[in-house]
Amino acid sequence: MPFRFYRRVHVLPGVSINVSKSGPSLSVGMRGAHVTLGRNGVSRTVGIPGTGIYYTSRAGTHTGAHYHGGSGAGIGWMIAAVVIAALALLTHSHSGR
Repeated sequence: MPFRFYRRVHVLPGVSINVSKSGPSLSVGMRGAHVTLGRNGVSRTVGIPGTGIYYTSRAGTHTGAHYHGGSGAGIGWMIAAVVIAALALLTHSHSGR
């Protein structure tokens, strides 16, 4: 079983430096949505906090012949953001009862 190493250091509110075996990276954002800049490119992540449900979109890493970097690549990101925002609003409105 291989060992893994990962450490996150919060330097400012919404900004953290991540250190792992694969190298350092910088994350900017808030709980539920952040952008990470690292050696392998840029990743954007949105999710529903506390559920383990999230969506990650990566740019800068092309790992095969099936890469499609056309203008339609961002539509999945937009759809996921709208769905997660709607779920967050529904969850928030129900928690006030």
